[in-house]
Amino acid sequence: MFERKDAIAFCNTLKHVYEDYPFRDPNWTVMRHKENRKVFAWIYEKDDHIWINVKCDPEWRDFWRNTFESVVPAYHLNKEHWNSIILDGTVPSSEIEKMIVESYELTYAHSCKKKIP
Repeated sequence: MFERKDAIAFCNTLKHVYEDYPFRDPNWTVMRHKENRKVFAWIYEKDDHIWINVKCDPEWRDFWRNTFESVVPAYHLNKEHWNSIILDGTVPSSEIEKMIVESYELTYAHSCKKKIP
């Protein structure tokens, strides 16, 4: 996974999500849950790479950061709960997908789980 379109396409495989451009800036794409509008992935270009901010369990936060140089404390978000993944080719797509799914699950409110069959 190297490009914005790949990250967006993967996020769109998850149930009940949509892409949004809340800042009227095409550089910033956010992927949201339809039911609660919470963001689970912030996708943007910085320093000539696509970056994805994902929420993570604090128990896994440091594991990801220590395992991959291209997983760093989140740009513009709470660094205790969010990581940035730099899509420079050093983080395997399968690991990026795991982190996106974890973020999706962590941002999914309990009230939404009851609404979706």
